[in-house]
Amino acid sequence: MNTEELLDLLNELNELDEHPKLEVKSGVGHSLYETICSFSNEPRLEGGIILVGVKQDEDALFEGYSVCGVENPDRVSQEIATACATTFNSPVRPRITPVSLPQGIVVVIEVDELNPSQKPLYFKHKQLPQGAWRRIGSTDQRCTDEDLAIFYQDRKVEAFDKKIISTATLQDIDPEAIEHYRKLRGRVNPNAEEIRYDDAELLQALNAIRQDEKNVWRPTLTGLLLFGKRLALRRELPSVRVDYIRVPGKEWVSDPEKRYEVSVDMRGPLLQLVDRAVAAVMDDLPRGFELPEGQVQANTPSIPSRAIREAVVNALMHQSYRLHRPTQIIRYANRIEIINPGFSLKNNEQLGTPGSDLRNPTLAAVFHETNTAETKGTGIRVMRELMKAHGFTPPTLESDRSNEKFTARFLLHHFLSESDLKWLAQFNVSELSEPQRYALILVRESGAVDNLSLRQVTGAEVLETSNELRKLCKEKYLEKKGGGPATYYVPGESFPQEPEESETLGEVDHVLLDPDHGTLAQKHVLLDPDHGTLTQKHGTLDSDHRTLAAKHGTLEELSQSLPEKLQKMVTDLGKRPGDRIRKVILELCRWRTLKAVEVAYLLGNREFQALRRDHLRPMVEAGQLELTYPTMEKHPEQAYRASTSKS
Repeated sequence: MNTEELLDLLNELNELDEHPKLEVKSGVGHSLYETICSFSNEPRLEGGIILVGVKQDEDALFEGYSVCGVENPDRVSQEIATACATTFNSPVRPRITPVSLPQGIVVVIEVDELNPSQKPLYFKHKQLPQGAWRRIGSTDQRCTDEDLAIFYQDRKVEAFDKKIISTATLQDIDPEAIEHYRKLRGRVNPNAEEIRYDDAELLQALNAIRQDEKNVWRPTLTGLLLFGKRLALRRELPSVRVDYIRVPGKEWVSDPEKRYEVSVDMRGPLLQLVDRAVAAVMDDLPRGFELPEGQVQANTPSIPSRAIREAVVNALMHQSYRLHRPTQIIRYANRIEIINPGFSLKNNEQLGTPGSDLRNPTLAAVFHETNTAETKGTGIRVMRELMKAHGFTPPTLESDRSNEKFTARFLLHHFLSESDLKWLAQFNVSELSEPQRYALILVRESGAVDNLSLRQVTGAEVLETSNELRKLCKEKYLEKKGGGPATYYVPGESFPQEPEESETLGEVDHVLLDPDHGTLAQKHVLLDPDHGTLTQKHGTLDSDHRTLAAKHGTLEELSQSLPEKLQKMVTDLGKRPGDRIRKVILELCRWRTLKAVEVAYLLGNREFQALRRDHLRPMVEAGQLELTYPTMEKHPEQAYRASTSKS
């Protein structure tokens, strides 16, 4: 590594704001070795580079990082090399190079990915999986049992979905489910050899049944999931079901008495369950109509069923069956969320790229052979292309490791509403690129946008997306906040205000976010009024963060509405609550969704930044609390609620 190469890395860092293969540290500490561990472990990342002696400059508008330098770089280099040789379960030999710049000396550490046979790398003084780390996006994350399964795949460790269900018998297999498989397989390949097998041979070929230690044939997890009778599924796998939930409004209501309008739970063999779940969604979707000029017959555009099908298939095929939680399809007024237990085994940066990391390889093989699932690793790409081709915003995807869940979100409207058109007309739309229009609409609807969420919608590359956001910042339409992995963008000085209600739209052409669809001089009407603009009322904090204009009133009003039981719990904490404070925080966030400043105020006007650092963030990592914006920790409207999986 020479000076020119280091300068290129610093420029790249400041261009991208975040980088899976590039990390900076102001000095040497435990987090440095966590990053070395994660670079060594992360599959297909091919290692990464750490710059020691570089700090984040939060006050800079664009250049987010600067050189602070390292004193005595030779000693620091020797210390790092010694620690890498002795700290982990096996020695790590990174390339360590001090590079001199005018601002100071930077120690560059180049870490190679380990061979599969050497993984996982972990800290010797800690047990697995907690002692191992992975590189997820631009962050280092503790490993879980699911991560270890990835590392052990190349060692031919048996997949979890081939596990024998010892309390199940062949009487728990449904012949109708086997016949359904034969029909699906026959459509794909009428000459498939397994179609001619008898039922027992077919089940053996699919690893749906196996012999136990007493040579008794029993269903495997895959066998019950694909061919189990409903009674057997309820008995052996009670949490394996799909819950379809319709929620009034646009937010999850914490009150269990008012949480939803409709809730239907569906069970059965997975190949049949896919069809039932997709039908439930499509039958309940709102439908709009459009009347093109000069035509009498109206069209009825709707979300393509194949996109929903792909999301449902991905949820059932890739979820973690180690976790005893159902798949949820939640239909809000403005969107559909499909949530499955288990985070994505692929890095967020790789979602939508060809290839799969299969959590359930035996189960996935059947899904692919019956054409229930797309070609391996293309399901997400198909969803995005289908939504875009039909004029909808592509789905956004969230992989939440701390709460072990994966969420696919589909917005239910694709044409801009009348309010959207009024608002967007304040820009010179013809001079805005497609990513810029998406960014402005996303900020208008949710209050902020970051690089990852915009890339998921547009399909653009990291650098291209970063440049588009910078252009909007230059025009002061957006303002950059945070830095590094936590960078996000909020409305800037020139961000247009909402038009007055009295203004009239007049005859305005409909402008689609995707310019490939052209400009439609058509009048579009949505039948469901809930699917208009997604404007939100955001609270504002004053400079000392002590007052809040929130949707439920001021902090004083919030405190006055606190139930008597919670008031007593807060009072009993005293000035030195110790670990008891987390129990109270959990109860407060179970009562209602709260921001950090609100929790701090309710707990006796404590310093909310310290509260977030010492308690809220660790509780999220432990799965006790959930973030309302899980992919953007520093979102301006970030709030906390009790984890639904722990409730």
